[in-house]
Amino acid sequence: MVKIAILYHSRSLNVHKLATTAAAYAEKAGAEVRLRRFPELPQTMVVAKDAYAQLAEETKENGFVTDEDLIWADSIMIGSPVHFGGPAPEIVHFFDHTAPIAVPGHLMTTTASVFASGSASHSGAQTTLIQLYNMLAHWGCVIVPTGASVKLQLSPENGSPYGTCSISRHKVGHVHEDNLALMEFQTQRVLEVTTALQLGLQQTESKIEYASVQDVLDNFSDMSMDV
Repeated sequence: MVKIAILYHSRSLNVHKLATTAAAYAEKAGAEVRLRRFPELPQTMVVAKDAYAQLAEETKENGFVTDEDLIWADSIMIGSPVHFGGPAPEIVHFFDHTAPIAVPGHLMTTTASVFASGSASHSGAQTTLIQLYNMLAHWGCVIVPTGASVKLQLSPENGSPYGTCSISRHKVGHVHEDNLALMEFQTQRVLEVTTALQLGLQQTESKIEYASVQDVLDNFSDMSMDV
């Protein structure tokens, strides 16, 4: 059974809708699922107060993502709203504190895929996805994009080869059904690639030796980090 962590930040229920679609599909496919939001930051920008309050109420039982969720997962899916052409600051802030588990290679055999929602077609959804992949590369994850080879990508609502993108037009919970269908495909692809990777790892004795946090500290004397 694949263990998948679906992690996201949402401000107006659009990314939330994509994330819950992925979670429901993964559970139906037999995966063990953790659905988590990224921890809030002080003075978070809220553009739809009622939707934000609804989100807090609907997700209060799920909790916020921790490093333990990352170590637990065989696969990680990350969703973000577009924030000035990039990921939400809550996500970036979380990444900034993951060196103690990323440096020792704990996420090197974890598959990862991303999705986003923006206000308009050219508002930065794809640059947000690429920036997330850049950060995931520092974790060493095996990146799994949607690609462009399925009929769902022919829809005018879809087309991004990096991951599912929805266009909200500043409406609450405004996700097209074709986006939701592509989100299900993306989840299925992640599960299949993860399963194949696990089968391969079971038959392989790795000869890779990863650095430790202490190795980093020993080589860069001006650095300090909680190990």
